[in-house]
Amino acid sequence: MEISSAAVTRARTHTRTVPARSVRTAPPRRHVRERIRTLPALSGFGPRAWALAALVVASLLWIPILVVGAHVLTPAGETWSHLVDTVLFRYIGNSALLVAGTVALAFTIGVGAAWLVTATEFRGRRIVESMLILPLAVPAYVAAYTYAGMLDVTGPMQRIVRALVPALSDSVLHVPVAGPKAAMLIFALVLYPYVYVIARASFRRQSRTVLEASRVLGRSAWSTFLRVALPLARPAVVAGLVLVALEVLNDYGTVRFLGVTTFTTGIFRAWSGMGDLDAAVRLAGMLLLFVLAVLLIERVQRGRRRTDAGIETDMPMRRWELRGARGAAAFLFCALPILFGFLVPVAQLAYWAVRTASRVVNAQFVQLVINSFSLAIGAALLGVGLALVVAYATRVVNGRAVKAAARVAVLGYSVPGAVIAIGVLAPLSALDRGLGFMSASVFGISTGVLLGGTVAALVYAYAVRFMAVAYLPIEAGFDRECRDLDAASRTLGVGTTGTLRRVGLPLLRAALLGAAILVFVDVLKELPATLILRPFNFDTLATKAFQLASDEQIAESACAALILIGAGVLPVIGLDRLLGGRSTR
Repeated sequence: MEISSAAVTRARTHTRTVPARSVRTAPPRRHVRERIRTLPALSGFGPRAWALAALVVASLLWIPILVVGAHVLTPAGETWSHLVDTVLFRYIGNSALLVAGTVALAFTIGVGAAWLVTATEFRGRRIVESMLILPLAVPAYVAAYTYAGMLDVTGPMQRIVRALVPALSDSVLHVPVAGPKAAMLIFALVLYPYVYVIARASFRRQSRTVLEASRVLGRSAWSTFLRVALPLARPAVVAGLVLVALEVLNDYGTVRFLGVTTFTTGIFRAWSGMGDLDAAVRLAGMLLLFVLAVLLIERVQRGRRRTDAGIETDMPMRRWELRGARGAAAFLFCALPILFGFLVPVAQLAYWAVRTASRVVNAQFVQLVINSFSLAIGAALLGVGLALVVAYATRVVNGRAVKAAARVAVLGYSVPGAVIAIGVLAPLSALDRGLGFMSASVFGISTGVLLGGTVAALVYAYAVRFMAVAYLPIEAGFDRECRDLDAASRTLGVGTTGTLRRVGLPLLRAALLGAAILVFVDVLKELPATLILRPFNFDTLATKAFQLASDEQIAESACAALILIGAGVLPVIGLDRLLGGRSTR
């Protein structure tokens, strides 16, 4: 068969063009691998996976709060009706009274001291400026029973006064450390640093020009403070006062020891005294509403304004010289909170510790230290790990859902520990009952407590409570880290997780360590959640100190209390440096 030349030409053209077309459309295999490796969804643990992890973390941390909030809407039992008829309004009134009184005292001490060390110069200013934050290291319940022991009829202060003035009778010398007034004073002495450090930082950011203009216009230093400096610092001051209010609402040890009935004492009474977890959850829900009201007030007061943001200056404020009686009064105003909020309690505890150490420090005490440090280390590692997941997700994913997850995850710090503990205990107790029923029905074996009242439940509650403490330093560390480093790492073919491992973590070492230390210290001092969720016969330094003080063995609690205070001093000093503790002049 004869084939024409035209057919041969078409066949050759076809055979040449087909491979050429396939070469142009199919990229080299090496480039395909690179493209697959850099795809976010296929790079092992890419941005979408980090976003999903952040959402899961936020959901887990929000479960106890949702449990408490939802329980308020369920039908009430007889115990709750009894509480409403007898003590509920007393709980509300006492809690509101404590918050209002403590906030007023903390405002006076914190703002006054912050203005004096920032705007004036007097002898001893540098010393008191660096020491005014130290009372924050003293747990309120430790200060409460320390002063109760000191001022007792058989206490050291009474003995000293009797020795100096034998004619005074016991009725004149008796100073009762109990009731709402004593609680407000003790709260203010150890919580005012929240207001002091934030107000001082705000005063330092204020423009020297604005304040001097007020003086030129004829206003006195006092009028300048009231009409110019204080209104400019209002958002910062309100933020500090909200922290004080939340700490008062969270407290159990102080109000329990001083005999003040509040929401937290009511939660413990309903749970342990009446054996009604349902009533305890309802009280926790009422306390949660109280907390939300405080946060709402702060939000309304602050609004969208940052009053001192537009007047920041590098020019330091010129201090007014205080001499003579005025300088002495300023020093005394700043020194008294240090004396009664830190030096006196620590000195008394040290005296008691020296007297009782020989019979207190034993194998049981060492076990207390091991229990406390193990819990604190475990909670710190878990909290830092979860905070790192959420913080890194917000860095690599610019989405509303992830940002909302971050905001939800850190809300636990504003919720009292007793509320979180009840929110953890309620579902775990229900699961324990279900597992026990199934085990008894199928195997004829009673399982007892498997989930509630375990170390795992306690560490989980700590993570919910102190997530914000771990998250904020890590977020600040990421903000200081240049995003161009992440982009360069991704350009070189390193995935999202690899970038965190090779670039982010080495640069975040200081932030991670600081976050872990802060969580560690807060867990050591946490009392309400530990008392509710601790396993049977499992004590920590905080619970043992409170138990000994409640049993009138105040001196024997000194060794444990000193460890708690000593562990809190270093983070407090670090907080002071972070918020501008170094003097500007």
